[in-house]
Amino acid sequence: MSQHSNSLTALALQKFKKNFWGVLSFGFIVICAFLVVFAYVFAPDDTQNANQMHVSIHSKKPGFIVQMLTIPSKEKKEESLVKTIFFGKKNTETEIPLTSYRTENNQLFITEYTDGTIEGVEKEILLNDFPDNMSVQQVTSQYIKSKTFYLGTDKYGRDVLSRMLIGMRISFSIGFVAVFISLLIGITLGALAGYFEGKVDAIIMWFINVTWSIPTLLLVIAITLTLGKGFWQVFVAVGLTMWVEVARIVRGQVLSVKQMQYVTAARALGYHDYRIITKHILPNIMAPVIVISAANFAAAILIESGLSFLGIGAQPPMPSWGAMIKDHYSYIILGKPYLAIIPGIAIMSLVMAFMLVGNALRDALDVKS
Repeated sequence: MSQHSNSLTALALQKFKKNFWGVLSFGFIVICAFLVVFAYVFAPDDTQNANQMHVSIHSKKPGFIVQMLTIPSKEKKEESLVKTIFFGKKNTETEIPLTSYRTENNQLFITEYTDGTIEGVEKEILLNDFPDNMSVQQVTSQYIKSKTFYLGTDKYGRDVLSRMLIGMRISFSIGFVAVFISLLIGITLGALAGYFEGKVDAIIMWFINVTWSIPTLLLVIAITLTLGKGFWQVFVAVGLTMWVEVARIVRGQVLSVKQMQYVTAARALGYHDYRIITKHILPNIMAPVIVISAANFAAAILIESGLSFLGIGAQPPMPSWGAMIKDHYSYIILGKPYLAIIPGIAIMSLVMAFMLVGNALRDALDVKS
């Protein structure tokens, strides 16, 4: 006879697996996490922040194809493979979009790309710009390639797909850091308020209520302006505004659980308060905390996108989905709405995935079901 695990974790996992949308969303999040870690490996533009600009091919539609001449840099800087994979390579090469090119008497003549309103001017490219002893045929075969922009280009001529992949790092990072900070503060204050009650509870609840009364976005903006604009400042600011919900939930759970017999038994055995809270109470109240963490992850992504849209989030040239919407929202009425819709759909998809996972976890961890 086969043995089945009856542990609460195993039962919760079985219920979670039966939730189609929860499993699908979790798989989507895992794929996104993999792309975040290896963003520069999959990005067509693997330079730092995917900031290779080609103004002549700005705002092109998805699937745009152009011939690209790459002129290598004469300054060769050794970069480690690990650094290139995780942080991209320094932008030292020059790329020139071409309408056409021709060779004549071991000379290379190119016509730079134009949108058709004006005729491009043909000019000669010196072979001295390339490694020594290369013929014009070798140059054209090695340094002129057809390049496809699968999601088009933005208003600066940068590859949108590469910016989307690297910008996903901001959304994931803000989620993890903000949720970690909110859990650290929220669980600590909530557990202290619920366990000790009395004056400790009154002081902490007053602080929670004051923080709760301030609009989240305004508080984040205030903290961001105090700490300064930047990558890590936004992480800290968002995390410092999301702990309130965690603290209230933990406090309520601790007030309920501290009356249980196993807590009374721990006190009778002489265990100190720190051990009772960390070893006996907190492990038994983590189910609702996990659910609220998934919701906070989604909320953090939305808040960061809003801050970037307002210009106080991640600063250029670092890509951010919110900043991409800000840069191109006017294009919605200029006939190129995809420049703002693509990052908007990405934000919506990631937020929805975390919300669906949170709902699935809530159902799976519900002991009454």
